[in-house]
Amino acid sequence: MIKLGVNVDHVATIRQARMTYEPDPVTAAGLADLGGADVITIHLREDRRHIQDRDLDLLRETVFTKLNLEMATSQEIVDIALKLKPAQITLVPEKRQEITTEGGLSVTTQKKMLTDLIKRFKDNDIYVSLFIDPDKDQIIASSDVGAQSIELHTGSYANAESEEQSTKLLKILNEAVGIAQNQGLRVNAGHGLTYKNTGPVVEQLDIEELHIGHSIVSRAIFVGIEAAVREMKDLIYKHYMIKQSL
Repeated sequence: MIKLGVNVDHVATIRQARMTYEPDPVTAAGLADLGGADVITIHLREDRRHIQDRDLDLLRETVFTKLNLEMATSQEIVDIALKLKPAQITLVPEKRQEITTEGGLSVTTQKKMLTDLIKRFKDNDIYVSLFIDPDKDQIIASSDVGAQSIELHTGSYANAESEEQSTKLLKILNEAVGIAQNQGLRVNAGHGLTYKNTGPVVEQLDIEELHIGHSIVSRAIFVGIEAAVREMKDLIYKHYMIKQSL
């Protein structure tokens, strides 16, 4: 069964719009857990546009599933991660001007730095994943630098403008999964996934975790976060059972 990682950054984005104390992403994480979330994902950005250090501290103490910290490779954020020791870190590219992460990490151009950094995390018993595009060279490089898993960037698939394009991009993702598994990597996926486009991903990709944030938080405005997470879990289960019957 594919696990669901719920990204609560978007709850913090609403809070920071008014620079106040609510809504609290820590409370959201607890409710997501009640709804069946298997992983809580947060991104501590260098500019602190949403998740704050206070959130990370509290979530580290209160998340009883798995806390996945998305992060860039800046020294400040690395030091924080090494001190707090979340269950998992996912290294992502980060640009100050972007609205959200726009693409995967370039592992091929940073192999020496990433090899050394990943070793530091693993030496501190922190599981390491890399957020990358479904590209063969990036996948092989991820294995070379010592990553334990990858998270495939599904943004292009999520933004497909036709069924034909969607099918083509799912095939690319499926091929990437096979390459990664042959390299001994575990495989997750995420970015831009919604209640409408997650089903085919579940049915066609042999992955371990899906990381979904914006769509769940958007749905939560109308039904509450616990119910929104439960609906996504039910959707994943439904399509997983379809896959098992094929």
